[in-house]
Parts: sequence; C-alpha cells; structure tokens
Amino acid sequence: MFEFLKYDEAILQKNGWDKFVDQSDNGTMFHKKKFLSYHPKNRFTDSSLIVMKNGKLFSVLPAIEVESEGKKVLNSHGGASYGGFVYKTDLNLRDAFSLAEGLIDFGKTNKIDRIQLTLPPIIYETKYSNYIDFALLKNGFDYLKREISSIVQLDIEREKLLSTYRAEARTAVNKSIKKGVEIKECDNYDEYYEILKKNLKLRHNVNPTHTIEELKKLSKMFPNEIRLWGAFLEDKLIAGVCNFSANNSVVLAFYISHDEDYQEYRAVNLLFYEIMKKYQDERFHFLDFGIFTVNMDPNWGLARFKENFGARGIFRDTLFKDI
Repeated sequence: MFEFLKYDEAILQKNGWDKFVDQSDNGTMFHKKKFLSYHPKNRFTDSSLIVMKNGKLFSVLPAIEVESEGKKVLNSHGGASYGGFVYKTDLNLRDAFSLAEGLIDFGKTNKIDRIQLTLPPIIYETKYSNYIDFALLKNGFDYLKREISSIVQLDIEREKLLSTYRAEARTAVNKSIKKGVEIKECDNYDEYYEILKKNLKLRHNVNPTHTIEELKKLSKMFPNEIRLWGAFLEDKLIAGVCNFSANNSVVLAFYISHDEDYQEYRAVNLLFYEIMKKYQDERFHFLDFGIFTVNMDPNWGLARFKENFGARGIFRDTLFKDI
C-alpha cells in the first residue's frame, strides 16, 4: 500500500514536490525544493523521500544523509530549521503509523543506522494533530532534544495588542514613537547585514547562518515570503528584522538586530509592534520568534526579551531511532 522512494525528478519534479507542499496541511517554505536548492550542490547529500499510497503521492520528506560517530544517519534536511513528513489534512492515525513503520523499513533496507527528524512546531499545521509524533514514539523513536520556540498569537484585537506586552515593552514602544523612529519595509540588506554581523559578534561571537549573498538570493527567490523590515531614524537604518512567511499561517522572525549606538531609541520594540499589526492585517495567526534554547539550555535573557511581547514557549522536537 505504502511505497517509500528516494526523490528523483524522473518520478516527481521540483514543481510537483513544491505544489504538494503548498496544498498540504503542515508544509512550509523550508520543506520546498525551491528553498533547499539555494545551497551549493556539494554542501549536503540529499536523501529526500517520496511516499506513495496506492500509486498516488501521499507524503514527502526532505532529508539528507550524514555520517555521525561512525553511523549512517538519515536526518532532517540540514538546510532548513525543521523538516518531517509533509501530508494532507486528511491524515489519519493508521496512515501516521504506516509512515513511521515504512520509514523504519526503508532505513533497514538501505542500511541506515539512525533516523533523526526535527518536526515543525504544531502551530504550522492547519489542523492541529500529534498523530506523527505519537506514531514515531510508539515505533521506538525517542526525544533527542526538545527545544523551546517563542510564539506570539496574533488573533488579538488590534487595539488590545499593546496591552498584551509587558510594561517595559509598552513603555519602550511609546518612547520610540516619541523619538521619531519610523518602521517600514525595505531592501536595505547591505546596511542591515552589517548591523547583524556586528550584533552577533558582540553578543554571541558567531557569524550569521546565511551570507549576505545567500540572503539576497533567497529574498529574490521568495520576494513575497522573505521581507526585510527596518526601523529608521530619518534616513538611517538603526534596527531590522528579516521575516520568513513560512506558510499562510505563521511568519518566522529570522534575524533580529539593532545598532547598539542607538539603543536609547528602543527601535526593536516599535519594530515588532508595527510588524505584528501588519501581519495581523494579512491574516497570519502566529509570529514565531524562533528558539531561545540550544540543546535544551535556556538563554534566559532572550526568553525574557521575547516574553516582553506576549510570547510563550512551545516545543520544537527532534526525535531519533537507532535501527
């Protein structure tokens, strides 16, 4: 009934894969071949899977093959924040079990030592369901880690949005407005990236995940989904955030950055207030601030910053099974 096949354009072209993701219950831009294709060809060993049921496309699974501690691992695609099975809204419990069982059988047949999947948080689903998680756990998968992602619900009356912020953030928003900060969508990627690099070096001693060339390339590939929002003092960019509209329901705040020399203007607070109102108008249900844990170790300051905007934490799970 279920057949697991390695992705091959002779079976399913990229546009067929991406069309399925668009029509699915839980697919995001991070599941799309179009998104994953921006990586250099030698960066990952693609091992994405197509699942057929009775000869019809039933599910897709973006994945790569990696070597880890001498083990051959089938892993959620390394070029995305999360992966897992993509499926239609009519997925039932029996089908979820068939996907889990079929994946294990595929791994055994192809001499895979471990399967490791990072699942999207539940808010990325149209119809909330833990069928896949349950089926994986019942078939011997276990949690490798459970990171926490900060989520803001946008189904709030616009005039009440600011009241959901903590007092500190409300004060900062009003201060930023009084100081003349203006928020607008822009394409000032070079200025923004310089602020971002400086911020990440100063706070975490790391570089951005994407190069400026990659970020620009992605923004051109997804002009409606990847949008740069800036906070300006007159004509000077003093803060920004690059947002990824992962699907029709959730927007992900990918890179948040501000110029330390303009800290007193509290531009990031106004930036997110205006962004949230904008995405409310566009009928998004959630703003995902991203994780504030690394290997389940909380960054308390980052958690507090995101909670200032009414954010609460939900799981972003990574499950594994040795076979």
